[in-house]
Amino acid sequence: MLLTTLSTSADQLFEQTGWAAKPEGLCRGEVCVPSPRARRTDGTIDVAVVAERLSMPLLRDETSGTWVLGPSALSGRALDTAVVPPLSLTTFDGTPFDFSSLLGRRIILAAWASW
Repeated sequence: MLLTTLSTSADQLFEQTGWAAKPEGLCRGEVCVPSPRARRTDGTIDVAVVAERLSMPLLRDETSGTWVLGPSALSGRALDTAVVPPLSLTTFDGTPFDFSSLLGRRIILAAWASW
C-alpha cells in the first residue's frame, strides 16, 4: 500500500490490504485484532497503529515522501517458504534459461523497473 501520509480511509485500507476497520478492531475474515487507537477522531485510520498491531512493515522513502505498508504476517500473504515456482526466462542471446537447473544452489535474482 503506497501512501503520502500516515492516515487513510477505512475503505482504502480494506481495498489495499483486506483488513476492515470494525468496532471490535482490525478484521480479516474471522480474525480480528483489537486496535483501539487505529481510528482517529476525524474517522481516518492511523496507518502506524495498523502496522504495529498487524506486524506490517512500514517504510518511508525520503526522496519521494511516500510511505509503503507491507503485507501483514497475519494475512497469509507474506512468503512462508523459500521455494521458487517453475521459472524460465530468455537470455540476452534469445535462448531459454530454466531456473530448475540451479536446484540446490543459492542465487540472487535482481529485478529492475523504470517506474
